[in-house]
Amino acid sequence: MHPRRAALSYHPFVRRRDQVSIIGIVASIAIGVLVALAGSSGSVEVGSFPVFAICAALAYLINWIVFVPSNAAQTEAYYDLTGSITYVSVVAAAVVLSDDLDARAWIAAILVAVWAGRLGSFLFRRVKRDGRDGRFDAIKTNPLRFFMTWTLQGLWVLFTAACALAIITAADREELEWVGYVGIALWAVGFVIEVVADQQKSAFKRDPANDGRFITSGLWSWSRHPNYFGEITLWIGMAVLALPILSGWRWVMLISPVFVIVLLTRISGIPLLEARGAKRWGDDPDYRAYVERTSVLVPLPPRS
Repeated sequence: MHPRRAALSYHPFVRRRDQVSIIGIVASIAIGVLVALAGSSGSVEVGSFPVFAICAALAYLINWIVFVPSNAAQTEAYYDLTGSITYVSVVAAAVVLSDDLDARAWIAAILVAVWAGRLGSFLFRRVKRDGRDGRFDAIKTNPLRFFMTWTLQGLWVLFTAACALAIITAADREELEWVGYVGIALWAVGFVIEVVADQQKSAFKRDPANDGRFITSGLWSWSRHPNYFGEITLWIGMAVLALPILSGWRWVMLISPVFVIVLLTRISGIPLLEARGAKRWGDDPDYRAYVERTSVLVPLPPRS
């Protein structure tokens, strides 16, 4: 085919793909605005601006700023690290701008900071070690698609941190009673499971003898995705911690654990990894046996 005719035949696809990116960007911002409005109900204010809304805007702004040099260099190296910095930044802004923080607010802020610092550094080291993140191979060369991923990360931060931000920015405080302690305990269990699972898989991959193999030991013998189970559990714990201070439109903040569950179990987490595993090891009898005997998400004793 003549190069010009080939380019013309490809052009509509490029245009459609760009249109999808534009729709994704606009939708991400619009949804973020709605969440910010709901979270601003009952939020403390600075001047006439709700602190919750300020934090929501900051979540997008940080990602857009880092997008500029990342797009120029066509690199995803700082994507996950920026996500963690965004979590810490919006929580820090909420703490600084809010008044009369109580134990619940301080605990929520510390838990998010600990989680974000640990996960962000872990993912950053992994990208540096591997040299790239395969998810971005076809994205980072298209500025519009690449910008959409950074915008989505701003929305991701707002969604997952919604309950924590609601706690910290609440105009009305509630004493930390048994419901709060249940939430903290759930968060701690989830965090430990996630950390242990990540460490076990990292140690497995570092062993040259395991090159090209799949992990079936430790927590991974009880769940094919124990790190995701830990992630879901800790955000459910944060939501439970927030329950006593939710009212009116602030009940929308419970979108936080729902978003994490749907994202990891239906969209980008488990489905992608399961498909990748089936493609790579689907013909391996040992892998098929592992899949048959091991729970997908919730850690359970291996089936016979």
